[in-house]
Amino acid sequence: MAEPGEARTARGAAAPADATGAAAPAEAAAPGEAAAPAEAGGPAGVAEVGGADRRWRTRHLRPLLAFAAVVTGLAAAVGGLLAGGSGAAGTASGVVLVTLSYLASTLVIAHADAVNPRLVLPVGLAAYVVKLSVLAAVFFAVAATGWGGLVPFSLGVVAGVVGWTGAHIWWVTTVHARRA
Repeated sequence: MAEPGEARTARGAAAPADATGAAAPAEAAAPGEAAAPAEAGGPAGVAEVGGADRRWRTRHLRPLLAFAAVVTGLAAAVGGLLAGGSGAAGTASGVVLVTLSYLASTLVIAHADAVNPRLVLPVGLAAYVVKLSVLAAVFFAVAATGWGGLVPFSLGVVAGVVGWTGAHIWWVTTVHARRA
């Protein structure tokens, strides 16, 4: 680890000192790579581009996943009251499927942005196509079994979409807005 005030390379290693003992300036980041933070300009290991913290793309996941867990429990309780065990399993499964779907896209898109921001659109669209294909395949597979929890499962998907989207809007307009 470099001493305080020492320059760092784009990958976080201490820059070699010159003949006078002064640290050499940090090397420039490679194309598509985030530049290292300036001296004591931010927490260690946080890459900044234009002063923006790159972790913002996943910072919302903890509160949204907690909210999704609450929605899953509520959906299971309502489904159980209205349609018994298959209703509880169906609604909970629907919410979990949507939660996993949104979680996967968030992580894939955040990774694409970290690699190269130009990849966000194509990777996001590909993730969307894959998610819808998986969702359709799951619906067809569940429908083929004749399981009585198909309607509650569908309602669970709706509850998951509405819950996640609502929680995400809340997070962006309140929590994220305060950080800006």
